[in-house]
Amino acid sequence: MPGRSEEPRMSFLAGLIRAVGDVTVLTGACLRELLRRPFEWALISEQMFRLGVRSMPLVGLTIAFTGAVMALQVSYTLAAYGAKLYVGSFVAVTLIKELGPVLTAVMFAARVGAGITAELGSMNVTEQIDALRALGASPVKKLVLPRLAALMVMVPILTMIGDLLGILGGMYVAVAEIEQGAGYYWSKVREFLVLGDLLSGIGKTFFFAFFIGIIACYNGLNTRGGASGVGRATTNTVVAASIAIFTSNFFLAKLFLVLQSAFGGASW
Repeated sequence: MPGRSEEPRMSFLAGLIRAVGDVTVLTGACLRELLRRPFEWALISEQMFRLGVRSMPLVGLTIAFTGAVMALQVSYTLAAYGAKLYVGSFVAVTLIKELGPVLTAVMFAARVGAGITAELGSMNVTEQIDALRALGASPVKKLVLPRLAALMVMVPILTMIGDLLGILGGMYVAVAEIEQGAGYYWSKVREFLVLGDLLSGIGKTFFFAFFIGIIACYNGLNTRGGASGVGRATTNTVVAASIAIFTSNFFLAKLFLVLQSAFGGASW
């Protein structure tokens, strides 16, 4: 009996190690193709529009209302300590350093990551990727690299747009509900927000974008079992990418705090 209980655990561990190894190999293949000409600018531009621009309404709406809710909730909490005037600074710093990057990445994992896996998975089970190889083209260069590059460009851009909309959502609540002046709200945002906060928040998004793209492409290229296999691969992508985002966020936050402290402290 004890031996049986160990089998699923060892099977999961072996599968995890194998997946990490395969993803590492895929990453190396992407780096090799990145150095080979020609560079697929047209494919990257197309994916930037499909994956990034079309995600803008979802990301903007989500973070704008997140900023509004934060301002509403925090105003009541800070009022108990006589600090309601600092709503703007709290919303801005929290959004830019943590919630903005993480929420944007999760939205991309759910919408874009799942879409990439479904698209590549469908191509795989219908043998379109094998046909691409037969024609002498590299699936990594034609399919993986453009999507990965597009994500690493568009996720940071949409994070910055989302951060701004979230701060504006908080300002609306501050003006309409708390009766705080818009000018005072922005003065507190500028007073407490430093360059290091912006750099740390945006810096995280490059890692998040990489995790989403590489996990989605890996699952898509390794899809088996027809339509049901595509469904499983899509679910695995959303779950794995979300775990990667939340787990890495802790270590990245710690890293950027250390860097911020080493290169100028709070004023950096």
